[in-house]
Amino acid sequence: MLNYNLPRYLPSADELPDSDETPVDNELQELIPGLLKAILLIIWAERMDWFFGIDMGIYYHPEKAPIVPDGFLSLGVERFYDEELRPSYVLWDEKVVPILVLEVVSKKYRKEYSTKLEEYQDLGVLYYIVYSSRRRRKPRLEVHKLVNGNYELQSGHPVWMPEIGLGIGCERGNYSGVTREWLYWYDAEGKRYLTPEEQVNRLAQKLRELGIDPNSLR
Repeated sequence: MLNYNLPRYLPSADELPDSDETPVDNELQELIPGLLKAILLIIWAERMDWFFGIDMGIYYHPEKAPIVPDGFLSLGVERFYDEELRPSYVLWDEKVVPILVLEVVSKKYRKEYSTKLEEYQDLGVLYYIVYSSRRRRKPRLEVHKLVNGNYELQSGHPVWMPEIGLGIGCERGNYSGVTREWLYWYDAEGKRYLTPEEQVNRLAQKLRELGIDPNSLR
């Protein structure tokens, strides 16, 4: 799926820088993809064929700087391959282009709707998702799907992604003690998957209904 010729001798992930040393300029750029990953760790707990990276470099050529999205999802790869985990995501090692990439727009506009869109399009990323909570006249959440080599904006909410088996959308909720609009995963019927905290609270409620004090189990 890569549209360029790679050199004959390629460095491994351990030999490449694992950061571009550029700090995120908005806490949401970590929290929003962090919540999505936390939910995946629950609903895909038994699956070991996926990886969700957060603020991690995607290397597509050894002589070029990596692309560093706020979050990305790959299917058909090892969730982890040793206890040191991945320092970065190297395409010539993984041999799988991420199927989904997420960019969270901060106060400092980073060309999410122009240059980055073109980069992910050229790379062959199937779904490119952009979220901006500051938008007023345009949709805050945009889901672009690669169709015949070009991105097409998808309609609906949540947006169902059959190749992944998940939908994605946004609604108000609470995460890390913050009540605001967050991104969530949804099932085929449009039902939102619960966050880890919601899962714990639901279990505690069921225990109370059975006359069991959840605190007694600690």
